[in-house]
Amino acid sequence: MDPSLVSQVHPYVPLDLHLPDYSPCLLSMSNILVVFAFSSLLIVSLIWVFSGGFKKSKVDRVLMCWWAFTGLTHMILEGYFVFSPEFFKDKSGFYLAEVWKEYSKGDSRYAGRDAGVVTVEGITAVLEGPASLLAVYAIATGKSYSYILQFAISLGQLYGTAVYYITAILEGDNFSSNTFYYYAYYIGANASWIVIPSIVAVRCWKKICAAFRPQGGQTKRPKTH
Repeated sequence: MDPSLVSQVHPYVPLDLHLPDYSPCLLSMSNILVVFAFSSLLIVSLIWVFSGGFKKSKVDRVLMCWWAFTGLTHMILEGYFVFSPEFFKDKSGFYLAEVWKEYSKGDSRYAGRDAGVVTVEGITAVLEGPASLLAVYAIATGKSYSYILQFAISLGQLYGTAVYYITAILEGDNFSSNTFYYYAYYIGANASWIVIPSIVAVRCWKKICAAFRPQGGQTKRPKTH
């Protein structure tokens, strides 16, 4: 058999997706998830302890944890994908490459470098990632722009997720290796970036509206908690 054909055998859909020198995953799904879960828990725990010194409400402390988690996820995980177009060739078992090899079983557009996906992920990693970390600082220090910043990032996340799914539907929505990966990765792994940004956006909208609601001829100042 031609070695060039053997190198292109992969678990993604469509089967004829051209991935020269593809290297199979070296880490199992459970290993990848354990590392991700442990890292996420560590970040959330550190921010929760750190936020305790700012005398913030529990809601604000939870939001600080969320923004730290999502910001680092955008910058590290998604940033690696954007700037590593040949991650599927990695033979070293590098964790970030393994993450995207595994996730591509749920959406092969990642392995195939779909232009729409790369664009959405690029904007998310470069703009929304740092902005999320800025939101942590804004909440901690009670900055006046805290709510509008959180509102803007949340809308950006919702918009990006909408584009992500709509483009998939318009292209046939057939990028998952099987039903399990479709619901576990393609749907489940992205659900948090629909539910949480929606809740945060509504909360911030109410806070912003309350801040500009006239009361006795004066504008009410927004609360920092």
